[in-house]
Amino acid sequence: MKTICIISSLDTKGIETFYLRDKIRQLGKNPFILDISMRLAEGMNADISPHNVAEAGGSTFEEILTSHERAKITAIMTKGAATLALNMWKEGKLDGIIGMGGSTGSLMATDVMRALPFGVPKVMISSTAALPGMSTRYIDIGDIALIHSVIEISGLSDILKNVMDRGAYAICGMVDAPTLKTVYDIKKKHVIALTMLGPCEKCASYVRTFLEEKGYQVIGFSAAGIGDRAMEKMVEQGLFNGVIDLAPGGVIEHLVGGMRDAGPNRMEAAGKVGIPQIISTCGVNHITPSKSKYTDDHKSRRKYDLDKFRTWLRASPKELVRTAHAFAEKLNRSKGPVKVIIPLQGWSSVDSPDSPTYDPQEDKLFITELQKELKPDIELIEIEANMEESAFAQAIVNASLEMFT
Repeated sequence: MKTICIISSLDTKGIETFYLRDKIRQLGKNPFILDISMRLAEGMNADISPHNVAEAGGSTFEEILTSHERAKITAIMTKGAATLALNMWKEGKLDGIIGMGGSTGSLMATDVMRALPFGVPKVMISSTAALPGMSTRYIDIGDIALIHSVIEISGLSDILKNVMDRGAYAICGMVDAPTLKTVYDIKKKHVIALTMLGPCEKCASYVRTFLEEKGYQVIGFSAAGIGDRAMEKMVEQGLFNGVIDLAPGGVIEHLVGGMRDAGPNRMEAAGKVGIPQIISTCGVNHITPSKSKYTDDHKSRRKYDLDKFRTWLRASPKELVRTAHAFAEKLNRSKGPVKVIIPLQGWSSVDSPDSPTYDPQEDKLFITELQKELKPDIELIEIEANMEESAFAQAIVNASLEMFT
């Protein structure tokens, strides 16, 4: 029987939680309740109590009850719940997870869900899913199915029961699907992660199609700050045999605070687990600071408007050199083989002679600095082509066949 964790706060959502538990049980699954309450829930007992959660978070429930630092105790309870849920999954005692809540409950529950690996079924019933910015915060890089309850999760009206029933059917159906681990145990021999963006879509498509014809599975990630950060986590999870990182612009964006910032650990997971990786440079010579935060320097830079919403600014020579150092530092720690392949006639479709930001001489500063800093066993290959030209795409394919076979 599949086991489903229900994460909720019994102090505010007690009867609603028990209704969901009973519904899941009626559907033939084994539910258990993980209670993340930060106040006493009189007469309501969970399978995993707030006392257990607080202890797993490095504290006590007594401290939670007496503290007036809400941010601190929320973090403790979230950490404890994530630790318990992950341990249960590792022990084979958790097949899926479902939560319910308003703003705080949804934030806590989805943080716990994202601690579980990609492929573990996750459903969040939230009354605040439609608030501006909240759904992206709840989901972030997690594979979470979000149900907007529309009405407040308070009381057992027929309408709310219908919402809960749909959530119950959703999570029960999900846990009956074959697990990702089982699927990849069978087919994982040639599974490659590929980063892509619109300005290198032609190259990415060529590489993906060619490798798929050779029997590889190629999993694409939009490298706009969320998809590539998710890729890093999935690489650490062991889902891939290699990485083709065409668009690691999230590295420079992290250094300058751009919109495509993929966090401090971007371009590190493949090296950490020791799988082969091919690195290129789409988007690395452009930055995307929020327009509301433009400085006078930003306003004076050469720019390229992708559309009416997105503008790429030319990276400065200083930023390119700094990024080259960051690349070298990350790649030099790699336990597996690495190749860096750079097009000399533009790093994307945006980066061509008719573009105001095209500057191969400044790009050369990055290449020279990177070559100087990389370990001798990391090969840097320069291709006389634009990234979107077939000659460059074929160079990526040739390196892939050499490294991933």
